[in-house]
Amino acid sequence: MDEASFLAGYNPRDYPAVAVTVDVVALTIRDGRLCVLLVERGQQPFAGHRALPGGFVRDETLDEAALRELAEETGLTPDTGDVLDRVHVEQLRTYGDPGRDPRMRIVSVAYLAFAPHLPEPVAGSDAARAYWVPVDEAKDLAFDHDQILADGLERARDKLEYTPLATAFVGTAFTISELRQVYAAVWGEELHAGNFHRKVLSVPGFVESTGETAARGGERGGPRARLYRAGDARLLHPALLRPTREDRIR
Repeated sequence: MDEASFLAGYNPRDYPAVAVTVDVVALTIRDGRLCVLLVERGQQPFAGHRALPGGFVRDETLDEAALRELAEETGLTPDTGDVLDRVHVEQLRTYGDPGRDPRMRIVSVAYLAFAPHLPEPVAGSDAARAYWVPVDEAKDLAFDHDQILADGLERARDKLEYTPLATAFVGTAFTISELRQVYAAVWGEELHAGNFHRKVLSVPGFVESTGETAARGGERGGPRARLYRAGDARLLHPALLRPTREDRIR
């Protein structure tokens, strides 16, 4: 059957109404704590409730929709390349359970956005407010956003185990202590300094020495710490497993 013949007999009312949205789990580290971007919904359903930023997909790709929603809430502009340059963005999961949205059958494609030094948010057109919230205080969200956030957190924590993504959250030159603070914030666990230092240096290509030292002494006023920069590894082998995961594997 050609397209013209199909369209002639097509009646959209014969099919259930389905819409597609994107939701964004945007994470950053602020004052040493892992934070997520939340909005206060300005419209029904769930007006006044906190939720992840997101919205309906327009005449655009899913990736474009996610970047647009992120830009609307953070002030970053996709046209200038800021979002692509500064933010790690990847598709997380698709959520489509019946009843997840009281308006109609809505399928949401969720994205994880992970970046350092994101600016103070500015609420988009459909939100009353937008703000950064420590992830352990982000609860009772609208729709199924508690589950989406939980999935996004797990993905981010996994990424730090097997990729060098954490090096994007420190300066061009950094100490192992500064890198450890990123891992501690994302994993939500205190890490043994000596063990972490040993593990990082045991991973080929993860970091490399700059040959210089920090301007100040170490954490306890000791000798100045060595400075490192990101290496050329794209995957960490062996992986830096979270302490709780190491315990499960033993």
